[in-house]
Amino acid sequence: MKRLLDFFSALLAVLLLFPLILIVALLVKVNLGSPVIFCQIRPGHYEKPFKIYKFRTMSDLYGKDGVLLSDQNRMTRLGSLLRNSSFDELPQLFNIIKGDLSLVGPRPLLMEYLPLYNAEQARRHEIRPGVTGWAQINGRNAISWQDKFKLDVWYVNNQSFFLDCKIIMLTIKKVFLRDDINAKGEATVPKFTGNN
Repeated sequence: MKRLLDFFSALLAVLLLFPLILIVALLVKVNLGSPVIFCQIRPGHYEKPFKIYKFRTMSDLYGKDGVLLSDQNRMTRLGSLLRNSSFDELPQLFNIIKGDLSLVGPRPLLMEYLPLYNAEQARRHEIRPGVTGWAQINGRNAISWQDKFKLDVWYVNNQSFFLDCKIIMLTIKKVFLRDDINAKGEATVPKFTGNN
């Protein structure tokens, strides 16, 4: 039932938001060049890898040593605007249609984090990951990794249609208020380095 709701909701959203998606794609192309879409392999349901789509928000600037500059130095004004409005996440509607993502579930993180989880934290992969989730409306990037994982596992244990509706409504509110987008003092969020 949830998969059907995800599919038809994402399909409807793509149809309704298609002009906005095209405008954002054009702005990224003009300001940052190609590629317009940022793709990255993330762990999905039962840790199965999939390619997540986002609008690109950072430039490809390298230092004199040939090393890619930090997120803070590569984040553009347009990129900040896209992240603050969550418009950078619009391509994930296609991930939902494909079945990689759900509307609601634990956010898919980096593949490199998989060996760092303890057994309880790894339970976040028992369900399909989501575009938004319980952790996103309860602190998003402003809370610790351990708190995020606790919230993710709580959602795994308590998921329901009504809880999903609540999360979606509160996500819309968070987007409009631009709450908890970045960790304090960070352009995005610091990396998870384990539980020690």
